[in-house]
Amino acid sequence: MSTQLLVGGRIYSSSSPDATTMAVSDGTVVWLGAERPGRALHPDAEIIDLDGAFVAPAFVDPHVHVSALGRTLTGLDLSSARSLAQCLSRLADFAAAHPDGTLLGDGWDDTEWPEQRPPTIEEIDRAVGPGRQVYLSRVDVHSAVVSSALLDSVPQASAADGYTPGAPLCARAHHLVRAAALAGLSRAQRDRARRAALDHAAARGIVAVHECAGPDISGRDDVRELLEFEHGVQVRAYWGELVADADSARALVDELGVHALGGDLFADGSFGSHTAWLRDPYHDDAGRGRGYLDADAVTAHVRACTEAGIQAGFHVIGDAAMDAVVTGIGRVVAELGGPKVAARGHRVEHAELVDTAQIADLAAWGVIASVQPGFDAAWGGTDGMYAARLGRERAATLNPFAAMASAGISLAIGSDAPVTALDPWAAVRAAVEHQTAGHGLSPRAAFAAATRGAWRAGGVRDGLAGTLVPGAPASYAVWDADELVVAAAADSVQRWSTDPRSRVPGLPPLTPGAALPRCLRTVHRGVTIHAA
Repeated sequence: MSTQLLVGGRIYSSSSPDATTMAVSDGTVVWLGAERPGRALHPDAEIIDLDGAFVAPAFVDPHVHVSALGRTLTGLDLSSARSLAQCLSRLADFAAAHPDGTLLGDGWDDTEWPEQRPPTIEEIDRAVGPGRQVYLSRVDVHSAVVSSALLDSVPQASAADGYTPGAPLCARAHHLVRAAALAGLSRAQRDRARRAALDHAAARGIVAVHECAGPDISGRDDVRELLEFEHGVQVRAYWGELVADADSARALVDELGVHALGGDLFADGSFGSHTAWLRDPYHDDAGRGRGYLDADAVTAHVRACTEAGIQAGFHVIGDAAMDAVVTGIGRVVAELGGPKVAARGHRVEHAELVDTAQIADLAAWGVIASVQPGFDAAWGGTDGMYAARLGRERAATLNPFAAMASAGISLAIGSDAPVTALDPWAAVRAAVEHQTAGHGLSPRAAFAAATRGAWRAGGVRDGLAGTLVPGAPASYAVWDADELVVAAAADSVQRWSTDPRSRVPGLPPLTPGAALPRCLRTVHRGVTIHAA
């Protein structure tokens, strides 16, 4: 049995909060403590000098679109465009540098632009030249603008729900055109994107991701190829397609090789695209968004998955969409019993506009919330996109992480990359520094939600995954980090301490402006998958 002894570091462990040394044998943590006894207990171990680095459980991102992230990393990323003019200029430059094939880009956000509108078809055509197929998805990926050549290649889109002349495509029209744009990619291009995305994850201390795939997102071929793709970052695949009975649920899981039937199974859309389903109209639009699933569909899907022993879940953002999801799950609880439903650990993704009664129900039924604090960091606050879409009063109720955690909902923190950056420390900080007072988590709770909570959201409930204690998998990251601190959980007062007598493991400071840790090495089950 080979053993490694990591010495001279600062190790985040609930069982040994002052540990400087950790022993790992065959992919498992076997001991933590001080260096001198560690060397005595493991005299033949390979010594790894940490040189003061911080060692912590590796991150898991429970909501990622791997291929889309990879295309963003290797292609046309418009997330930093600060105006419509700059967006079109970058498109023109990219088209000139890539004269062949369909142009794919994403990340544009017109709410941040002085023009306050997206590109038109005519502007896209002028930027790239006649006959070029272009697909540019909005930052939330719930709408897109396209060139006339791409739209003309999908004639059924102009008759589909979600098509309005002069407006971004959404709903069914968007899904049809998106599928056509992605169909032009080769297997080599798709694999290159996957490699880029998973390498990017490993370099940020992430050892596992949950791919949220579906027929209207990436398609069957993409999820099959992703599960075949060899990489050190572990992939758990969610497939967003409704089933009506247990046999259909089992058959679909077997056919695709996926792990669960949830993730981005859309109950509604997004606030930015005016497609999140609301009880009351938008503040800046007369509509109430779009509901894609009713309570009957939710009931049938949750019943089928529960009876088949499969985890289910839904993308749900607006309060009306949450009404449908809570009603549907509640019916299954009444029919099959709370313990049977809770045993599956069904999930809600995003859960942004959720009220007190809904929170209580989800907690009682053991439903896990996969949340994205980066959304609040990007669009929250009194003058952000949320306030523009919903008005300040409703916007201030969004993403109530503290209330969900206090009620007993298990939280898992992720990114929805490429919607927000795949940057787990930034996500943890965003959960702590919530832009609405009273909604933030303590640093320890936020870090746990991005590690232990994310493993739990993927069905791993052994009490060890996401920790560094004897018997736990040796899945950890080594960080170049500042002095560690211990923070009390309070919105109004933060008490900082570096006193080891507190017996609470410290974390890097997460206050605004503090430098976030830099990843030096990522290890999954004892195998190094990234080294800086």
